[in-house]
Amino acid sequence: MSTVDKSKVVGIIGLGAMGKMYARRFSQAGWAVCASDLPANYETFKKEFEDTAIEILLDGHQVSRKADFIIYSVEASNIDKVVEMYGPSSKIGAIVGGQTSCKLPEINAFEKSLPPDVEIITVHSMHGPQVDPRGQPLVIIQHRAKDKSREFVENVMGCLNSRIVHLTADEHDSITADTQAVTHMAFLSMGTAWKANKQYPWAHARLAGGLENAKINIALRIYSNNYHVYAGLAITNPKAHDQTLQYASSVTELLKLIVAGKREQLKERLYAAKEYVFRRVNEDPSHSMLLPDELLGQFSLSKDVTGTARNPNSHLSILGIVDSWYQRKIVPYDHMICSTPLFRVLLGVTEFLFMTPGLLDQCIEDAFSTTSYRGDDIEFVIAARSWSTVVRNGDFEAYRIMFEDTQKYFQHMFPEATKLGNEMFKAINERQLKKAL
Repeated sequence: MSTVDKSKVVGIIGLGAMGKMYARRFSQAGWAVCASDLPANYETFKKEFEDTAIEILLDGHQVSRKADFIIYSVEASNIDKVVEMYGPSSKIGAIVGGQTSCKLPEINAFEKSLPPDVEIITVHSMHGPQVDPRGQPLVIIQHRAKDKSREFVENVMGCLNSRIVHLTADEHDSITADTQAVTHMAFLSMGTAWKANKQYPWAHARLAGGLENAKINIALRIYSNNYHVYAGLAITNPKAHDQTLQYASSVTELLKLIVAGKREQLKERLYAAKEYVFRRVNEDPSHSMLLPDELLGQFSLSKDVTGTARNPNSHLSILGIVDSWYQRKIVPYDHMICSTPLFRVLLGVTEFLFMTPGLLDQCIEDAFSTTSYRGDDIEFVIAARSWSTVVRNGDFEAYRIMFEDTQKYFQHMFPEATKLGNEMFKAINERQLKKAL
């Protein structure tokens, strides 16, 4: 059995949360690692990494001249100008890749600014920096490179113990748009609506139970991160624009049917969506729920409200997700090969609502009979349409302002929510891994 040659240097440009995670993991696995961030942050990161074997360099030029495999871990909105700045300094014969969530702009930046003697193999870990990478999808895109170089990249990334998926840039962007765009849109809108209503949802007895626990934990997990993690995918990926716009249209149209009292039309539309999206669940007698209610009932931020009790709720946000998949002819199970932990939880939530006997009918009934909660649904639709406008306009600054405004409202709960969310995701991930074995 041949041993892996670890004499080559791995370089990281950009020391955000994912860049740090990569640098530490590679170094701990025995690779020589150098890294840089903005020159203004040089002393800060030099001190932070002084007890490690990671070499902190002044800027991306120094990393590019030294490293044999260079990973740009920068914001998607900045990838073009950062590669333009440091790309020409790339070492002859180096392999260059990136870690952004949208690959076509990244590939275009590489093709425009990298020397022709540099190879391009880009990557994407389909999870956040707080998630254990073991068993999670890791996309590798061999765009302009020899097979031997791809094998080298696989060896480097192997220390993450992730599940490698080989895609093209176009395939990657299509799948991430189909799986992540609506996921982020729904939970960003929930947070914005809760803030507009001056609600802390875990403090309301009516927002109790497994479904609500999952919705609250996912929303707070998203808002505890940096805005650019989500803005990059939504704005730089044209394929994601269609999904976010469809979601805003779906929740608007469903609410209009509710307000107009068109019960049968709403039921007909939602059952058509159920049949299309969950057909294979119906056809597979061995299929079990991705998320059992008793599991989600364990993870509540409320000190007083626990368990799996269900209170009246239209769950418009979840109905809109399945309707938007149906309208765009997306079958989410087709994309499990490179799904994020958030997406798998979201799919489990939608599956639970639509496939638990009687629950969808109860949501439809609640939508018409429990009018005291309709103001919440209206506020949610306003939030969803506001987010879709920001995405359609490609406005990163407006995205940042909306995101951080809501983020501040929930900020005091992030430490506890992160701890609880990690426990929930770990339990769910372990259950799903067992099912896969």
